[in-house]
Amino acid sequence: MSVFKVPGYEGTAEVIADGTASFPRIGSVPVAGLTLDQARQRIGAAYGRYLRRPSVSLDLVYARPMRITVTGEVQRPGLYSLDRSGSFQLESAGATAGSSQPTTIQASGWPTLVEAIQKAGGITARGDLRAVVLKRRVGSGPQQELLVNFWEALRDGQQIDNPILFDGDVVMVTQADTFSYEDLIKIGSSTFAPDTIGVNVVGEVVRPGVIRVRANSHLSNAVLAAGGFVKERASVGNLQLFRLESNGTVTKKEVRFSPSDPLGSDNNPALREGDVVVVNRNRRAAVNDAVRATLEPVGPIINAASLLRLLGAN
Repeated sequence: MSVFKVPGYEGTAEVIADGTASFPRIGSVPVAGLTLDQARQRIGAAYGRYLRRPSVSLDLVYARPMRITVTGEVQRPGLYSLDRSGSFQLESAGATAGSSQPTTIQASGWPTLVEAIQKAGGITARGDLRAVVLKRRVGSGPQQELLVNFWEALRDGQQIDNPILFDGDVVMVTQADTFSYEDLIKIGSSTFAPDTIGVNVVGEVVRPGVIRVRANSHLSNAVLAAGGFVKERASVGNLQLFRLESNGTVTKKEVRFSPSDPLGSDNNPALREGDVVVVNRNRRAAVNDAVRATLEPVGPIINAASLLRLLGAN
């Protein structure tokens, strides 16, 4: 803040928790909820008690983080704080059919709807970009909702407005009813999806454990990323997929390894963050393991008896 041609009045003031800012001579001035121009007029009116026609200049040095809520089909739903990050232009991986030009989504320097989705880890495999809901309450009025269709940008290369977020906004990514194989591939390669997701592959694979695969990868990709099956031990037709649902329940699905099946099919479902893929033993390996476990306690006795016979023979 500065006052034109009045030295000694310039300074930087912070808006504290009660919504006021302190300035030279006039003290605390309530500025919460005002635009910069409204705050400038109020401060100028306060200085008018001491100065004749004061010309006040007011600039915003730094805005406090905006507190928003992101919910629905995102990887990490919850409460987030978003800072102003400078102007940028977001380019998605989708493009118009027959065109190599990337889709451009307009964005400004203030936190935007797309930025909020990215902050929450991107959408899940069930997220519907056709119906992203932005909820906002203005003052004491009723809550307003804005429906944004980002799918048009990915599918047709249309230019879609990317709304600027306000403090207290709620972003909800709805659940899609159905998606085709092509839809899942396009979304998985866009900036709306996370770069990778963590999947735990256990059982008869070469490198069991948590692996990172691209978003919306299918189950066969996870098996291959874990080094593939252990030869002569894995049951290709007996895989299990465990998934923690949003309501806290765990679902179990029996599948068989079929990499030729399309993404999203029964035997090649799209994976989500935290999925567990279990590759079971085949029947032969199970029998061999059972026999080995049975004979292991007897092994030392047999070896000792053989040693005694050898000693007796000498």
